Amino acid sequence: MIKENIAKALSDQVNAEYYSAYLYLIMSSYADRAGFKGIANWLFIQAQEEMAHGTHIYQHILERGGVPVFADIKKPEIALDSIQDVFKKVVAHEEYVTSLINNIATMALKENDHASYNFIMWYVNEQIEEEASANEILNKISFIGDNLSLLYNLDLELSARVFTDPFPAVAD
Repeated sequence: MIKENIAKALSDQVNAEYYSAYLYLIMSSYADRAGFKGIANWLFIQAQEEMAHGTHIYQHILERGGVPVFADIKKPEIALDSIQDVFKKVVAHEEYVTSLINNIATMALKENDHASYNFIMWYVNEQIEEEASANEILNKISFIGDNLSLLYNLDLELSARVFTDPFPAVAD
């Protein structure tokens, strides 16, 4: 049985993951309207991943006999003024999410909840990838500067991203 405080922290993370999905949808919409369909695609897939993460965490709470606690999902209030600004905010947001995940890992260790600690470690490792990917794109955008041809090439590169469910259902 999962402890109530761990179930609450994980429920808060479900909320944070769905908030992240909303945030990435807003960013995707901005990129789409700016004519960057590939960047919009990358951000849309990022939103899909965040929804999958939220659902996965919710399922863990249930599997451990816990009761998920649902809260309102806050509307992201964000102003975007360039593609570079979008990715600066992506990097900052992923760093924030990393701090949330790390706090859950620390809590699980303190509570001797090895099952939740083992579970959340997948997310600790995932956040390494998330930050690296966002930083790589931001670095490319910084390098590109005002070169529209190179930005177009980056847009094409990011259009190739496809959603792969990180938690595919296992066949019986």
